Amino acid sequence: MSHTVEKIGGTSMSRVNELMDTLFLGPKDPYGRIFVVSAFGGITNLLLEHKKTGEPGVYALFANNDSEHGWHDGLDRVAQAMKEAHAAVLDHRADVRVADEFVHDRVHGVRNCLIDLQRLCSYSHFQLSEHLAQTRELLSGLGETHSAFVTSLLLQRAGVDARFVDLSGWRDEGDLSLHDRITTAFQDIDPSAELPIVTGYAQCAEGLMSRYDRGYSEVTFSRIAALTGAREAIIHKEFHLSSADPKIVGEDAVRKLGRTNFDVADQLSNMGMEAIHPKAAKTLRQSGVPLRVTNAFDPQDPGTLIDDQPADQPAVEMVTGLDIIALEVFEQDMVGVKGYDAAILDVLTRHKVRIVSKVSNANTITHYLDSSLKVMRRVENDISALYPAAMISSRTLSLASVIGRDLNGLSVLTRGLTAIASAGLEALGATQGPRNVDVQFILERDDLQPTIKALHDALIDTSVGLQKAA
Repeated sequence: MSHTVEKIGGTSMSRVNELMDTLFLGPKDPYGRIFVVSAFGGITNLLLEHKKTGEPGVYALFANNDSEHGWHDGLDRVAQAMKEAHAAVLDHRADVRVADEFVHDRVHGVRNCLIDLQRLCSYSHFQLSEHLAQTRELLSGLGETHSAFVTSLLLQRAGVDARFVDLSGWRDEGDLSLHDRITTAFQDIDPSAELPIVTGYAQCAEGLMSRYDRGYSEVTFSRIAALTGAREAIIHKEFHLSSADPKIVGEDAVRKLGRTNFDVADQLSNMGMEAIHPKAAKTLRQSGVPLRVTNAFDPQDPGTLIDDQPADQPAVEMVTGLDIIALEVFEQDMVGVKGYDAAILDVLTRHKVRIVSKVSNANTITHYLDSSLKVMRRVENDISALYPAAMISSRTLSLASVIGRDLNGLSVLTRGLTAIASAGLEALGATQGPRNVDVQFILERDDLQPTIKALHDALIDTSVGLQKAA
């Protein structure tokens, strides 16, 4: 257990050349590490669909087939974006030429595969819908194989014995499990003598995309750390894990966490602000591998350590929030009758709506959801069909959350409500569980950011040793 497994995100990957002297070559010994890389920034959006806007990428264009040549044009855009990305980080023309050839080979192979699939599905015996999951998997791996290959070239040019480790299953025979895919790839690798650069996507029988969607690279990263017996897993981001968004509370006000645990990491995931995917966190926690989150561009700072240890003393560690939709189901005859909650949960599950929090009383159940009004209209219709006499409504709101490993004795609920009122704002609701790891405040949408600032100013205690973020 002498090596680390380290992951670089897409935004940082687009500046990977800036990390050469610090992250890769800065240590006296560049070895003893395994790097798992994401695709260059924006590439996965072009391959699948834009994560925030939903603008269709190659996958969406191929699946919908709105235009005969729509997905072909999308694939051309991917190839061009890949070439621009590696041209921006590679210094030698020979390396750029090799990377161009790699892109041509992979994109050409994917294009031929999709053409053959379309031709096959032109026969009524074969339905395209039955192959879309595999198509999404195929396209997903393209971005990570490109970035891993380019990073290997960059390191080899600098004199490092870097090895490109392709877990994407490109032209492989057979369908390995994720466990077998990783163990087979690493069976002859010695991290003490070479620097593996590994694709964040791993093709496997389970289907990473179908299970984890865009969180697949962190799942791969955590499984590699567990299976290779890493002493530590490290995620390099382009910012420190801090007490709040500095754009909201101010650069001078935020504090780097420095130390927290997987319980807090889970709360952050629930708020759509992942330090790490919850399934990846589970793998590390169960394997006894601590996680460190660092700022890739501040290599001298040790970052924030996340493990399974409790806090030394109670403290608020972070204030964050997200926009939600409140789904309220009121039925006068609900009191004393079982089944309402289970039926509503079934509808939400069927429409793949994520539940952030919920409250209930004698005749009302309210779910706070991470969804869109468009989806909620379908949810309301299904619940109305089950309970015609119920009054069902959806309302756009926001939820601010105060999080810490141990909030006991801090009166966070009372102090939080006072801070919100003192700022001239109003909390529409507030909840605190007996475990005392988070307190949630329900607000109007426009009040979220000023509420986060008010809560941060009132509750973040700078005397408990939290370090100022760089």
